[in-house]
Amino acid sequence: MVSAKAWKVDAILRLLISVIVCGYAGSLLMSVVHYASAGGKGNPKLFYALAAIAMVCLVVTLILISKPWRLENFTQRMAALVICAYGGLFIGFWVQRLSGETDTDVSIWRMSIATLSLQGAGLVLVARFLGEHHTSWAEGFGFSNQRRQAVLLGLLTAVIFLPVGWGLQQASALVMTHLPLFKLEPQEQLPVHAMRVSASWGGRLALGVAAVLLAPLAEEVLFRGILYPAIKQAGHPRLALWGTVLLFAGVHLNAATFVPLAVLALVLTGLYEWTNNLLAPIAAHVLFNAFNVVLLLVLQQMGAL
Repeated sequence: MVSAKAWKVDAILRLLISVIVCGYAGSLLMSVVHYASAGGKGNPKLFYALAAIAMVCLVVTLILISKPWRLENFTQRMAALVICAYGGLFIGFWVQRLSGETDTDVSIWRMSIATLSLQGAGLVLVARFLGEHHTSWAEGFGFSNQRRQAVLLGLLTAVIFLPVGWGLQQASALVMTHLPLFKLEPQEQLPVHAMRVSASWGGRLALGVAAVLLAPLAEEVLFRGILYPAIKQAGHPRLALWGTVLLFAGVHLNAATFVPLAVLALVLTGLYEWTNNLLAPIAAHVLFNAFNVVLLLVLQQMGAL
């Protein structure tokens, strides 16, 4: 069973908001890179000025929510937060429209920026979160609890789950394409598509490493390590389980992988409950992603994709 955590509700909220802001800042940076690579059509001075203003607003937003709020400064900080957050959001949206970027503009560099701004920044923010609670990674997530057994159990679970996950994904794709209720064309996840269409092995390797190591660590820490025990300790164990499962599957924004990722999340939560060591679900998640990346590269080399 997962041991009790002393996570503060306001700290969790500030962490989640900060992660979202960092992710949005990454999408803004991608728009700037796209605009520059496309030759800077229109009015470059206006575009870059708006991009700078939006980025400053987002940075100030992160600063404002980086420390606990007190009752005596709540009104002033909330007013400043609303102005900066909404300013960054709406000006950033304007910048993205001016850049001419579309959802089909997928590249290794875009995915790398997205990964670093979301999962990479998320890990940095978690380190700050742990410092605020005066605890270490090992203490906060049970890394010292039967470490070797936890890692081995996680790896074994990934090996067992892998054919199940692939089967569920194929079944989801069949349901989407053949049932009259859906009639949807399954889409690749953007990182997978970026790796497949990239001509650079260096770029593929960089994105593969991020998908295999960075993403699983950040996702397990946020979903299983922080959100799950916090909601459970608040007296809502079912909400903790199903809420984090559905949120984990949903944030990947892919209908074909929703069911297999939801089942994977159930398995990963069970691993954490069984071992009380977040290394178990991290190891399983890492190996699961590694299998998928290797399979993608092998099939591409064989000309099957």
